[in-house]
Amino acid sequence: MTLLETTSIAAVSLYGLLSMAYRCVQVVHARRALAAEQLEPAGEASALPSVDIIIPSFNEKPRALSNCLASLANQDYPGVLRFYVVDDGSRDRDAVVEQQIVYAGDARFEFIVLPRNIGKRKAQIAAISRSCGDLILNVDSDTTLASDVVSKLSKKMRDPAVGAVMGQLIASNQRDTWLTRLIDMEYWLACNEERAAQGRFGAVMCCCGPCAMYRRSAFLMLLDQYETQLYRGKPSDFGEDRHLTILMLSAGFRTEYVPTAIAATIVPDGMSAYLRQQLRWARSTFRDTLLGLHLLKSMNWYLTLDIIGQNAGPLLLALSVLTGIAQFVLIGSVPWWVIATIGSMTMIRCCVAAYRARQLRFLGFAVHTLVNVFLLLPLKAYALCTLSNSDWLSRGSGVNASDAARKQKASETPRLTASEATFGGE
Repeated sequence: MTLLETTSIAAVSLYGLLSMAYRCVQVVHARRALAAEQLEPAGEASALPSVDIIIPSFNEKPRALSNCLASLANQDYPGVLRFYVVDDGSRDRDAVVEQQIVYAGDARFEFIVLPRNIGKRKAQIAAISRSCGDLILNVDSDTTLASDVVSKLSKKMRDPAVGAVMGQLIASNQRDTWLTRLIDMEYWLACNEERAAQGRFGAVMCCCGPCAMYRRSAFLMLLDQYETQLYRGKPSDFGEDRHLTILMLSAGFRTEYVPTAIAATIVPDGMSAYLRQQLRWARSTFRDTLLGLHLLKSMNWYLTLDIIGQNAGPLLLALSVLTGIAQFVLIGSVPWWVIATIGSMTMIRCCVAAYRARQLRFLGFAVHTLVNVFLLLPLKAYALCTLSNSDWLSRGSGVNASDAARKQKASETPRLTASEATFGGE
């Protein structure tokens, strides 16, 4: 047996053992967390906290924004709700202007029109500086919420130790293409395996941007750190949800997951947009994983396994694939052990997911392994080599050099002054 074959077999065997151990423990904790969620008592009646819902919008499609705001206006929450729609310097503001007219008679709605694009993070802060609610709910402008989402998330926030909580994400356009169907299954697994297992220990590592609620007092305490995040001396705008979650955990707050709070968001329906999104997320994950490593010593051992599984697993898989390809090209030997191990691990995971979700469609998630091996692993390697790049990549089509320069200039400005924002529309 050659050194190349030995390396290939060793790498894929370690990947298989690590992946099996990680996934088994993850599923056990996820099942226990979801079962505990169903048994959670209703709790004592108390004064309902006021909730400010922040909706940043940048070049959003009119129909998507309309659906988003309608789902928010129809929340069944009996407490005080306020809505802050922030247009982040869109080139075409027709969608926002149209919604201003629709909700002109609803005193709960306030529209903030920023004169230039300053990024999602600072757009949120522009609204938060105007708000005063006990809780803050960040919602993406292409996301619609089930009518009970605010009620369910705010119920979890009754515990003063909880600083942030997220709902379950699904793809609202899941039926559009094979890719949107795949992403919808990916979201289910990310929420009901990864986040659910993390939530059992009060340490969801990323309360996802489309639907995440925060305790206002905790948010304000962390505001300066959140607003001025730098990476190697450069402003960092993307990955705001993961960064804020890590800040919450660092401050000693719990972060939770509520599986019954359903938020439907529009996902990329083409491979180009999907890969740009994944590249941005990969950079954010690498950056903020490093930021949060110090937390592990005070947390349950599972969180350490989670970090190892999510980071060492892909590295071992990449090494397995590279050595397997080299083995085939250089010595003409088919890397059957690599193929068999990756294939069996894929089918086991798909079968377990199909059983847990009671949906046979998860057998088709096997296709994701091909996407992962041949597209996402190389993309993550590129992300690791370009961590200093803070380009948003998908802030909207047609962003030219002057737009990028203006955005960079805006990101260097700490905050908009009151005179720089238009409130109530133009």
